Amino acid sequence: MASDDIAQLAESLARTQVGDGELSYKGQGLKLDTAQSAQELVQDIKEFQGLRALRLEGNTVGVEAAHAIAGALETKNQLQCCYWSDMFTGRLRSEIPAALMSLGTALMTAGARLVELDLSDNAFGPDGVRGIEALLKSTACHTLRELRLNNCGMGIGGGKILAAALTECHRQSKLVGSLFQLKVFVAGRNRLENEGATALAQAFKIIGTLEEIHMPQNGINHPGVSALASAMRHNPQLRVLNLNDNTFTKKGAIAMAQALKHLRNVQVINFGDCLVRSQGAVAIAGALREGLPILKELNLSFGEITEDAALVVARAVQDKAQLEKLDLNGNCLGEDGCIALKEAMETMNMGDMLGSLSDDEGEDDSGDSEEDDSGDSEEEETGEPDETEENGVRKTLVLYHMEKHLEYLLSILWQVPSPPSSPRTLDMASFFSAPSPDRLLNLGAKRTQLIEQQVDVSDTSKTAVAFLKISSVYQEEPEVRRAVLESIAECGCQYYHPDPSPTFPITPCSFYLHFYQIEDGTKSVPVVPGHLVALEHAVRQDYFPQEHMSMLEALVSR
Repeated sequence: MASDDIAQLAESLARTQVGDGELSYKGQGLKLDTAQSAQELVQDIKEFQGLRALRLEGNTVGVEAAHAIAGALETKNQLQCCYWSDMFTGRLRSEIPAALMSLGTALMTAGARLVELDLSDNAFGPDGVRGIEALLKSTACHTLRELRLNNCGMGIGGGKILAAALTECHRQSKLVGSLFQLKVFVAGRNRLENEGATALAQAFKIIGTLEEIHMPQNGINHPGVSALASAMRHNPQLRVLNLNDNTFTKKGAIAMAQALKHLRNVQVINFGDCLVRSQGAVAIAGALREGLPILKELNLSFGEITEDAALVVARAVQDKAQLEKLDLNGNCLGEDGCIALKEAMETMNMGDMLGSLSDDEGEDDSGDSEEDDSGDSEEEETGEPDETEENGVRKTLVLYHMEKHLEYLLSILWQVPSPPSSPRTLDMASFFSAPSPDRLLNLGAKRTQLIEQQVDVSDTSKTAVAFLKISSVYQEEPEVRRAVLESIAECGCQYYHPDPSPTFPITPCSFYLHFYQIEDGTKSVPVVPGHLVALEHAVRQDYFPQEHMSMLEALVSR
């Protein structure tokens, strides 16, 4: 071969970046208007044996050129990956659907089985989605694993068309025994809003195989977020959830938190700039405690979260062994809150995982940060968390406000003398003097009777001492856990009696007010996890009067 031919071949290979079944014209800035202008590309496609991937990003393709390229693709049945983002710069929107239809028809004619389709950064709008509708419904997409449509301006209409096409693809694939198993879905910056997001959520429920969902900046409010949350439960392999820069507010955040409790494989959560606010953050913290065992990244930045709620979130990630980053920047912690958050993370040996707090907004003193949903113009019943979810976060909020005061409370109650021993209750007195899991278990099956004999429920301090000392030995080991919860139930059933004495009403209200009557100046005793676990368990039981919950919440919130 002549040296000139070798040089020409080398130049051609460098230009097209041929390798591993991929033909790339990426970023060459070609303006392909006519069939003639696309002739070189068309020839390269025709001559490429075993074409598996075609990169056309960063060029601009007109209708006539697209038709010519489509002709070359009609024989490429091994094509799996189409990287066609940013491919219509400067084109009229009316041109794009026709170009896409030509290319899609060619793929169907070839009998291609796509694995990845990327049409991001093509501002084709709803009409552009119609241009790929037939392709998405066809057998060419039964094998599709990754669909990227970021920044395409689909709008609500395009979102609905896309959702219907994906649903039909799943239905058709099921009929022929080659089930559609989409894993990655990207559709950020598309103005989907609630209706588009809700339509896609229905498709996601049916698909059920998603591992990554990226839908940032879509103008989605709590009805759409709640619909997506419901869909998440049907995708148990979900690893990455990115809904950055949508508007959750409390209702959406609570709904999403409920869904997250059911997911075991999530590694990355990006709810930054989503206005989850404090109640939403606390709900998400509850999901962290109950699930998400392999979480690596959590972004709750710029969400109008206050110090108390941020600390609850921080404590909730304590047992996440794989955590790499917690982002709470841009919230409403204030200077003292930032210090407290950093100290809390450092105390847990997780200081290096906390992201920067340089954009903190300062303490929120507006007084209405949680009044977020009452005036929402999108009040749709289907988008609101149900009453059970609202009650769950209310109870969590009660606990998170109480946690601030528990250390001080314990410092007082721990100094109250243990109940006096008697010949019949020596073992119980021994436990109260030095609580431990073994001592509680050694009390045997009669422990609840011993507690009933030993604890004078007319004395609130002694009842609280018993409750807190028993719960302090809590462990996740099943036998210890059962013994603790059964024992505190004995205190709880007596303490929250349905018909309290008229001279001393034992209600959550008087219980909490009693705490506030204690004077300051005593040594602090650390709160242990068992205290909060026991309290959380107690407020969910039948013996805790639900009619008192609103009173208790009002007190601790104030």
